[in-house]
Amino acid sequence: MAEVINGKLVGEEVVAKVKDATTSLLEGGGVQPGLAVVIVGEDPASQVYVNSKSRKAKECGFHSEQHTLPAETSEADLLQLVEKLNADPAIHGILVQLPLPAHIDAAKVIQTIDAEKDVDGFNFTNVGKIGVGELDTAFVPCTPAGCMILIERVHGKDLSGLNAVVIGRSNIVGKPMANLLLAANCTVTIAHSRTKDLAALARTADILVAAVGRPEIVKGDWVKPGATVVDVGINRVVAAEGEKARLVGDVAFAEASEHAGAITPVPGGVGPMTIAMLMANTLASAYRSCGKPAPQF
Repeated sequence: MAEVINGKLVGEEVVAKVKDATTSLLEGGGVQPGLAVVIVGEDPASQVYVNSKSRKAKECGFHSEQHTLPAETSEADLLQLVEKLNADPAIHGILVQLPLPAHIDAAKVIQTIDAEKDVDGFNFTNVGKIGVGELDTAFVPCTPAGCMILIERVHGKDLSGLNAVVIGRSNIVGKPMANLLLAANCTVTIAHSRTKDLAALARTADILVAAVGRPEIVKGDWVKPGATVVDVGINRVVAAEGEKARLVGDVAFAEASEHAGAITPVPGGVGPMTIAMLMANTLASAYRSCGKPAPQF
């Protein structure tokens, strides 16, 4: 059976380092990292995510702000709030929770966030830096950044000679994930809904990242023996009418575990790493704001 990669444990280790570095920053220069989280509307899942991010920020010793706006908030008012946060020296990271209501242009809002405070890594400046391998000064999207730490726990930082297949081409996970793997000297293939014979391609992967949002699409016989499987998917499924929904990933975990060398579970794999890396990015922004090199994770 495969080694189960404990993202919860690794995430806690990252958060512990963030706490220590926050204390050092406060003692060394009196700067407290600040994170502002903005949510528009009352989507239940978004509320849960935002609350967990705000709690974790406080746990890390950050100055934490949560701006909860009604669903009818205008695009102009939201942009005005973002600009206010851009100008606030106490705020080092700005996160606008997606999705936004249909009448607001999410892309416009994201690009309004100052690239130096874009701890989600979605601003075009950070996207471009990641694309050319300028990772030391970029903010890497939190989920791919967390995935890389989990992969490095298995293979180390240099992935030379390994083949990676990323299933999914989203701007949030798939594309930046591929760029991070390339930067670590992997040979990378991005697969998607138009890919022919996806199962055969997946079987070539020493590192298989599933980020497509389809419950258990990756079957056991898609996994190369000994491969490292990183499951980014979080899907709610109901086995039968009247039964309680359960969380599953994009990988059929039990089947894949029989072939993989290492695998992330759902829940408890990539999810905890995403929030941990948000804290790490906010900390890095605070360090950069006072001209100090950001801690490495």
